[in-house]
Amino acid sequence: MSMRVLLVEDDRTIAEPLVRALRREDFDVVHVTTGSAALDAAQDIDVVLLDLGLPDMDGLIVCRELRARHSHLAVIVVTARAGEMDRVTLLELGADDYVVKPFGQRELVARIRAVLRRTRSAEEPKQIPVIELGPIQIDQRARVVTNSGTPVHLTPKEYDLLVLLASDPGAVRTRDEILREVWDEHWFGSSKTLDVHMTSLRRKLDQPDLIETVRGVGFRVNIPDDAPIAGDPPAVERPGSSGRDSQPPR
Repeated sequence: MSMRVLLVEDDRTIAEPLVRALRREDFDVVHVTTGSAALDAAQDIDVVLLDLGLPDMDGLIVCRELRARHSHLAVIVVTARAGEMDRVTLLELGADDYVVKPFGQRELVARIRAVLRRTRSAEEPKQIPVIELGPIQIDQRARVVTNSGTPVHLTPKEYDLLVLLASDPGAVRTRDEILREVWDEHWFGSSKTLDVHMTSLRRKLDQPDLIETVRGVGFRVNIPDDAPIAGDPPAVERPGSSGRDSQPPR
């Protein structure tokens, strides 16, 4: 079954060749030119390619509304805005990825496929454990993260990044390894993407010491001091080990 792509682009000189290229790659493409049409057409779509410069509304609003209405829909923003703050804003609004204009069609197709692989994997029913890192709890089956019981709203990419690091606490993951696993093994973009996502993830988790930067190598999740280590037996108080404080007063 072909994956359905919604292309939201009002510039026909960009849209028409892109539609042809995507159809050659066996995608089922729906093309609209306005934000309101995108919101109406998003039902039963697998991934949205969203231009920000739309004639009727700001693409940032469209991105936010798409994420609110369709939580599992993949959104790739196609934009000429390359500033770091623009990227951070997009990620916080729920975009899974972004491509800066001008872009290569092969790069865009590779990113679409990478996003769809992650989406399919997330939908497969599995017996997956809950990861606990101090106050942070990651329910992998429900793809829900909480901090002391309060939900932490992560984008799909931020969630995948956290799970990759948290699945082996203490182990250093290199930047190249993270880009391969969370993005794509044939990643074409800048590694700056990783830094932008990491900044947003750390801010949302509100645990400054949880994710450590290993300078020149990558990142790792620190094991909280009070977290149990898998396989350790429960602490047992040995007879006579309580000391003088446990003795009744004379």
